[in-house]
Amino acid sequence: MRWLREHGLSVVLSTVFVGCMAAQIWAGRLEYNEELRQHGEHSLSLPQYLGSGHFWEATAENWESEFLQMAAYVLLTVGLYQKGSSESKKPGEPEAVDRDPRDARGKRLAEAPWPVRRGGWVLRLYENSLSLAFLALFVVSFWLHAAGGARMHNTAELLHGGDRLTVGEYMTSSKFWFESFQNWQSEFLSLVAMVVLSIWLRQRGSPESKPVDSPHSRTGSE
Repeated sequence: MRWLREHGLSVVLSTVFVGCMAAQIWAGRLEYNEELRQHGEHSLSLPQYLGSGHFWEATAENWESEFLQMAAYVLLTVGLYQKGSSESKKPGEPEAVDRDPRDARGKRLAEAPWPVRRGGWVLRLYENSLSLAFLALFVVSFWLHAAGGARMHNTAELLHGGDRLTVGEYMTSSKFWFESFQNWQSEFLSLVAMVVLSIWLRQRGSPESKPVDSPHSRTGSE
C-alpha cells in the first residue's frame, strides 16, 4: 500500500493509457474493417491491424504532438516567464532549478545522481536530458506518423487504383502537414490555457495550482 501511495499517479495514468489504447484499437479495427468490406476486401485480424497504416498513422500523429508540446514547454519555461502563473518561475528571482550542479558539495553532492558526480560531458547531457528525451520521442513519433500515413495512403490508393508514395513523398504532402498542424495547434492552445488560467483559477491540492489563498499576482506554485 505504501508503494502504491508513493507511485499512485504514474500507476493510474498508465492504467488509463492502456485502457484508452485498448479501446482505440478495438474501435479503430472495427471502423477500418468496415471500410475494407465496403471495398470488397477481407477484414484484418488484430495482429494485421496493429501493423497497418490506419493504426500507426492515427496513433503516432497524436504521440508526435504530445511529445512536441512537452519538449517545447520544458525548454520555453527555462527562460520565459508569465507573472501570476503557477506554471512559471518567478521573474528576477533565483530558483532551485537554476542551481548549477557543478557547485554541489558535501552531502548534496554525495546524494546527487551519478552523472552529477561524474561531471564533464555526462553532466552536460544529463542536465538537458528531460528536453532531449521528449525531443527524441517527438522525432520517433514524427517518423512513425509519416511511415504509417504513407502506408495508409498507399493502401487507399491500391483500392482506388491510384499512385503509391514513398515515406519521403508523403512527408512533403499537404495531407501530412495538415495532420501535424491540426494537432500541434491544439497542444499549444492547451499550454496557453494552462499558463494563463492558473493566474486566476485554483485547484486545491494540485501542485499545478497556486494555493487557493494566493494573490493573482504571485508567480509560481510555492
